Amino acid sequence: QVQLVESGGGSVQAGGSLRLSCAASGLSFSYYNMGWFRQAPGEDREFVAACNWSGGSTYYADSVKGRFTISRDNAKNTVYLQMNSLKPEDTAVYYCAADGHNSRIAADKRGYDYWGQGTQVTVSS
Repeated sequence: QVQLVESGGGSVQAGGSLRLSCAASGLSFSYYNMGWFRQAPGEDREFVAACNWSGGSTYYADSVKGRFTISRDNAKNTVYLQMNSLKPEDTAVYYCAADGHNSRIAADKRGYDYWGQGTQVTVSS
């Protein structure tokens, strides 16, 4: 059974930082591209960042480019999202996702096979 478990969410003031983690089990982690998405109340789930199986190739939404960094540790079956210079508009539930069938990084949520349960990030002004 595949499980993706996010952690590290919380409340922070604008300008602060958080580091999200997503621990994967039940899949051959190093064969999967990994992504982070977020969903604010009343909004669609949107792409944030993704990396390929090795972490050597990354892709970011324009809204987070230069502030967020995705990385992974295949030995620990974990993907991370370092979030710096947080803004109130970053407030959302953040989800990690695993893509086992695309050779290229996917920004479309329909390209992902497995999802975590999400972790709340709240940024106050």
